[in-house]
Amino acid sequence: MAFVERVFSGVQPTGNLHLGNYLGAIVNFVKMQETHNCIYCVVDMHAITMPVDVWGGPAELARNTREVTAAFIAAGIDPKKHIVFNQSQVSGHAELAWIFNCVARIGWLNRMTQFKEKAGKDRENASVGLYDYPVLMAADILLYRATHVPVGEDQKQHLELSRDIAQKFNNDFGDSIRSHGFGDGLFFPLPEPFITGPATRVMSLRDGTKKMSKSDASDYSRINLTDDADTIAQKVRKAKTDPEPLPTEEKGLEARPEADNLVGIYAALSDRSKAEVLRDFGGGQFSSFKNALVELCVTKLGPIAAEMKRLTADPGYVDSVLIDGGERAQAIAAETMKAAKDIVGFIRKS
Repeated sequence: MAFVERVFSGVQPTGNLHLGNYLGAIVNFVKMQETHNCIYCVVDMHAITMPVDVWGGPAELARNTREVTAAFIAAGIDPKKHIVFNQSQVSGHAELAWIFNCVARIGWLNRMTQFKEKAGKDRENASVGLYDYPVLMAADILLYRATHVPVGEDQKQHLELSRDIAQKFNNDFGDSIRSHGFGDGLFFPLPEPFITGPATRVMSLRDGTKKMSKSDASDYSRINLTDDADTIAQKVRKAKTDPEPLPTEEKGLEARPEADNLVGIYAALSDRSKAEVLRDFGGGQFSSFKNALVELCVTKLGPIAAEMKRLTADPGYVDSVLIDGGERAQAIAAETMKAAKDIVGFIRKS
């Protein structure tokens, strides 16, 4: 069958949104809304898979959920044109995850590398939710029968699992799917990755071999979306570099992770290629390049920080956006769950 093209993406409300979140995800969300039917979800159910001291407890979770929502809106996502909501408002996420738990195989989950990384050596004390996280992610996507999902390198394996689950559901229940009016036996689409542009993986300002992260002990390792102009300038000027001038060609960045990272950030913020940036700055010293990068960062991020500050000061408005989005998401999810329950054989109220 021909599925309606729909993009789904989620962001965890874990606090301290930074430049990596913006360039790796949010900026692409803004672009996609011009060409696709989009659902943007603040995945608060995923946030609680880690220990409470990691996600901060109930008050912090609510604050962070509003902050992510504010970042979406401040960056340019239109919550009237597209759906912006928090995951826990729609019970179908948990309901479909249970059905998928009975479709997915333990061997599939045992291959998920991100669980091993997040659980660390003490896996026996990790939550069942953290282990089962990829199945809930599959439910997030397929609850809306999304056809495309923007993913970074660290989520590609989870998207593959979503495709495997969708395929197995369609195979296991093929006869029932056809008997309920889906003639080709396909109920769930196999979601495709949405390929994003440059600098989708932004690295630490202190170590170009590590991903920019809110968990890094040094605040100088990242530019937070809430940083003011002076803080941004200080962080960029203190960013680690090497003693050589910038290369004139992109190949010269290969063994220079910090230079590659800063050029990539400039390229992404200016919507240009790294080669184009090097045509302007190649052969020059980092000091001049950093001054230009400061100016660009402040120009691009300053208005977002100001708008986020305004929005988070009005939690009533942010909550109204989430509630409206939740109602619209629920309308789509309810149709999927009715059909999925019928296909599986669950008796329900009509």
